[in-house]
Amino acid sequence: MHSPRHTATDTPDIVNEDQAAAWNGPEGAHWARHSARRVGDPDLIVPLVETTGIEADDRVLDVGCGTGALARLVAQRAPRGGAVGVDLSTQMIEQARTEAAAEGIANVIFEVGDAQVYPFARGSFDVAVSHFGAMFFGDPKAAFANIASAIRPGGRIGFVCPQAMERCDWYGVPLGALLGHRPTPDEVPSAMFSLADPDVVEQLLIGAGFDSVRLQPLDASLWFGESPAIAAGFYLGSGPGRAILERSDPSLAARAPRVLEAAMAPFVAEDGVRVPGAHWLVTARRATGARR
Repeated sequence: MHSPRHTATDTPDIVNEDQAAAWNGPEGAHWARHSARRVGDPDLIVPLVETTGIEADDRVLDVGCGTGALARLVAQRAPRGGAVGVDLSTQMIEQARTEAAAEGIANVIFEVGDAQVYPFARGSFDVAVSHFGAMFFGDPKAAFANIASAIRPGGRIGFVCPQAMERCDWYGVPLGALLGHRPTPDEVPSAMFSLADPDVVEQLLIGAGFDSVRLQPLDASLWFGESPAIAAGFYLGSGPGRAILERSDPSLAARAPRVLEAAMAPFVAEDGVRVPGAHWLVTARRATGARR
């Protein structure tokens, strides 16, 4: 196994400053600590990899790679190619490197960077993938255009993102338990759902130089822990959970673990707590006639 064929020209800049602050603070530390959970694995990641069609020689870019579960999987699917994972979070990139080394995966590298402006070598990848990363772009038009420039003509992109907030119980149920009612997008604004509208996604990808855009609905239950108590603790450490506690009556903090544990109890499955949601599995092809 060998390193992916990939070069960057300079130290990358960060322009998505709000997300960088979040993912290099408590949110990034939270996900780095809980990397073994691999939320959505394999119910979202495996369909993404299979539908995108990762092949043995492919050079793959994982955008918003987090702690690297997807990048490590595609690197093993592409033994004669490899994977590069890019993320804003220093904590999660460090965890990704640690886990790749522990698993002996030599054809994957991880870099801290902002996909919107990262100086990818043009046409250096066959495929770009993202699992719950693309919706956090500060400027999605610029980000998708930059990613498109990194993919060779005829190459592919595939990513998974949530559908509307009201269709994602894994978001609405725990936050609703803390608030006392189901949250609305106006009440709990979140970049998590910025790509929920299929028309928006299609326009962004076509504008960036992709064609053959396809959105497939993908209903999947996300795993949040072995028990309701563990799932409750995970939610309370997440960004949305912390935000609600910070702006609520102080008494909620004391009650929150019990409230969330009760909310998670109906979702216990054989392997732990699984909360359903609706997602998009998006695929497209880099237009062969595009110039970027």
